[in-house]
Amino acid sequence: MFRIFSLLFTLLLFLSGCATKVSPPGLIFSSENADFNGQASWEKVLKKYVNKEGKVAFKKLASDYSDLLFYLDHIAKYDPDKSQGREQKLAFYINSYNALAMYGVIFHKIPKDFNRFIDRARFFKFTEFNISGRQISLYDYENKIIRPAGDPRVHFALNCMVVDCPRLPDKPFIPEKIDSQLNDAAVEFLNDPKKVFVDPLEKEVTVSEILKFYEEDFVNPKQAGSVLEYINRFRKEKIPSSYKVRFFNYDWTVNGQ
Repeated sequence: MFRIFSLLFTLLLFLSGCATKVSPPGLIFSSENADFNGQASWEKVLKKYVNKEGKVAFKKLASDYSDLLFYLDHIAKYDPDKSQGREQKLAFYINSYNALAMYGVIFHKIPKDFNRFIDRARFFKFTEFNISGRQISLYDYENKIIRPAGDPRVHFALNCMVVDCPRLPDKPFIPEKIDSQLNDAAVEFLNDPKKVFVDPLEKEVTVSEILKFYEEDFVNPKQAGSVLEYINRFRKEKIPSSYKVRFFNYDWTVNGQ
């Protein structure tokens, strides 16, 4: 075990010195320009390349991603700290994370999956994008900026473009509806038997590993006393508190059409 840990640690040190920095498109458009609406570009991408099941037509997108580049340019120039409030920030965080993950799949030549630890590390930790003028990985963006915003429902909206992520909507998240959209996302996710499977005979429930990965976000004095208690906040049919909780193995297959 020590040899394996040492090898992984050495690998991480090597990769950390070789992080891929994805340059912003550097388009002539500015997010300050009233004639340019980055959100509109992202909306076009979602409508054109994402189906009702949330799967992405990556091959078609790879042949024409100009609208996605416009939105990436917006992400690089937009400063959420200058926005009017929490709703604007949350909408920007979720949309930008999803768009960068989508572009990341194209940038990495549409891999089949991220089942290997090294592939996940390369994609999520050691590929850095320009977000509001600074280079940051998807891993750090989620854990250092988005999660500290304090709304665990984001875990049912952030999409890393693999099968076991929440469904990617074909419409952007918008400030005016962000709370209802996040509630809808939580309800959809936690009532989906592929994410929360209840077995009354065995008196147990098997849930998405997302609830395990980010358990501290769901189980704390501000949210709930247990994973099951948090899940029941959004369940149409409540699960008895006595049921044993198990976790599905996460499917890291890229969620392409």
